[in-house]
Amino acid sequence: MNDMTPIPIPTTLKDWESDQEVRWCPGCGDYAILKAVQRTLPELGCDPANTVFVSGIGCSSRFPYYIESYGFHTIHGRAPAFATGIKLANPDLDVWLVTGDGDGMSIGGNHSMHILRRNLDCQILLFNNEIYGLTKGQASPTSRLGTTSPSTPMGSIDRPASPCAFALGSGARFVARGFDVSKKLPEVLKAAYHHKGAAFVEIFQNCIVYNKDVFDGFAAPKGAEDHQLWLEHGEPMLFAKGTQGIALDGVRLMLKVVDVVDGDWQAAGVIVHDVKNRSVAHMLVELAFGPFPMALGVIYDDPRPTFEVVVHEQNAEARKGKTANLAALLAKGQTWTVGETAHDPL
Repeated sequence: MNDMTPIPIPTTLKDWESDQEVRWCPGCGDYAILKAVQRTLPELGCDPANTVFVSGIGCSSRFPYYIESYGFHTIHGRAPAFATGIKLANPDLDVWLVTGDGDGMSIGGNHSMHILRRNLDCQILLFNNEIYGLTKGQASPTSRLGTTSPSTPMGSIDRPASPCAFALGSGARFVARGFDVSKKLPEVLKAAYHHKGAAFVEIFQNCIVYNKDVFDGFAAPKGAEDHQLWLEHGEPMLFAKGTQGIALDGVRLMLKVVDVVDGDWQAAGVIVHDVKNRSVAHMLVELAFGPFPMALGVIYDDPRPTFEVVVHEQNAEARKGKTANLAALLAKGQTWTVGETAHDPL
């Protein structure tokens, strides 16, 4: 431990609950995500006085009101710009960015791309309910083909975007997935927090009003466990109680599902998860659900230097041997004096 190492602050879930009335629809998956975050923050030793939640616009973006910390409810799609400014101004802050599939993948798509490629040290939680909930149920960038909504009454013909594939394509060094009511979500959040850099977490979230139970195939309270592939570094990719696994088809260079007999996953060719394998990470996030299970947990985790650290190092190098002089800076280059001039009489 050095002088810059933060000392864990003992807190409880109650310390992270604000005095604001939580205003989401009854049954909304956001409630479960909120509680998961509030339970995780004390376990991480986070300090409310050193924590900032930043959001854009959407149902998910009410999040900062309900966390007892600093918070910014910003403008549509631009939360990454605010988060970048906050982290550059004070790199010691814990910055969490909360967005949705509309806010982060549509109007804010380019902002999401740049915060990921720059690798700002923050946690990015993208709540994906595959619909625009706040503005009454229009199709979003992640809505499935055939989704009927006020904006697509005959069914959406747009092919949906994959947030995790987008994140990897933007240069993200940490990509993970979870879903709202999963007991494993806090572990995913902890992994994101401990990653130094932009940690992107897609969280599937049930919209009880406009897209109810769309994720039941892998996220239903009962009976969906066999369709979840929870990834752990160094562990074989097994699902369905260990009776099936994911193997690599060496001829077509594609992943495939294989049966595991008597627990012998090695004989079945099941591959071991390596969070630093970017090629396999791309394959995992593109797996079609149905023929394949839903890949969940930490999919990719390979840190590199963070944006704010490099910026501050560059600024320190630029200041070496120099004395700040604002007057000299303002007078540098061409200058002129503005004075009174004679006016022609009317």
